[in-house]
Amino acid sequence: MDRGLVLVMALASGMVVANSYYAQPLVGAIAAAFGASTTSVGLVVTASQIGYAVGLALLVPLGDLIERRRLLVAILAATTLSLAGMALAPSWPVLGVAALLVGVTSVVGQVLVPFAATLARPDERGRVIGSVMTGLLLGILLSRTVAGLVAEVAGWRAVFWLAAGLMVATSLLLYRRLPVVAPSTRLGYRALLRSVVRLVAEEPVLRLRMAYGALTYASFGVFWTSVGFLLAGPGYGWSDARIGLFTLVGVAGALAARFAGTLADRGHARTQTGAFVAATALSFVLLALGRTSVAALAAGVALLDLGIQGTHISNQSLFYPLRPEARSRLNTAYMTSYFAAGSLGSGLSAVVYSAYGWTAVCVLGALFPVAGTLLWVGETISRSRVRRREITSCPART
Repeated sequence: MDRGLVLVMALASGMVVANSYYAQPLVGAIAAAFGASTTSVGLVVTASQIGYAVGLALLVPLGDLIERRRLLVAILAATTLSLAGMALAPSWPVLGVAALLVGVTSVVGQVLVPFAATLARPDERGRVIGSVMTGLLLGILLSRTVAGLVAEVAGWRAVFWLAAGLMVATSLLLYRRLPVVAPSTRLGYRALLRSVVRLVAEEPVLRLRMAYGALTYASFGVFWTSVGFLLAGPGYGWSDARIGLFTLVGVAGALAARFAGTLADRGHARTQTGAFVAATALSFVLLALGRTSVAALAAGVALLDLGIQGTHISNQSLFYPLRPEARSRLNTAYMTSYFAAGSLGSGLSAVVYSAYGWTAVCVLGALFPVAGTLLWVGETISRSRVRRREITSCPART
């Protein structure tokens, strides 16, 4: 697959997914601007995550039905208008509604990832997916840094004006560089959505990977929704710019994307899943210590993003080959549960932080990947038993 095209897909995925994360390091500034509580502004972040889940369910399946270049340009036009709505919002409820719409329309990366999987050869698919996902994760990380720096200089509203301009540029880039590929299905829209549910019912590997993804990404929502309150609060008292720069310690997760994809191409996706999920759980020990130690907090962030991204790439490498003609719909099923779990974690985090503080947030965040680790142990034991039965049931060679 042409490396220039992979780079374009990675760049576009990162710039668009960033829209759902710009507000995270700005929660303190937004709360002060509107005189709102931390819980209220935390729900603005949650609204964006909920919107993303809705977009995954309703828009991403169209990647199998509508020519992708035309579809993406239309979605990006709506994203641009929604970001302008965030920049002009007169109150936090209006900001929340605009954030919801931004989330709905920021699913471009989830159309591009299965498209990249379709264009790539089987022996390079894991690496290509990893490269595009690296761009996506860097977009998430850099969005917080950019948001903090821009807000420090020009105020938090300027962040969303900048984002709107970037969406216009992204639209032009994709229109010029993406190949035109005919849709893979002629199903009607309702039948297309019903087929997503059928895929979940018929593919046990997909269901299992949905569970791993949901249990790790819920912890991501828990951490990133409340860490801005911790860093802006009395314990740290950091500025928006400093909070934004701090998020760069999660770059380890971006590096894991390519590493996990390479290992997946060699057949290690199932084995490495357990290590990545366990790493996600262990990160919350360091994050809890981060209440008073910036070094522990930084190490915890790096380990958290490493575990989540590694699990994510492993999951995708296993479920994309299941139905080559329905990769957008497979991605819809997986990513809808993924971001629904992230929304749940984000909402719970805002409430728990307000009521019980940072340590309780870390306990909440750890519960999800601990459950994922137990699930992996159970799956591994079950697969071993099946293999032993198959070996013992084979007739002896004569």
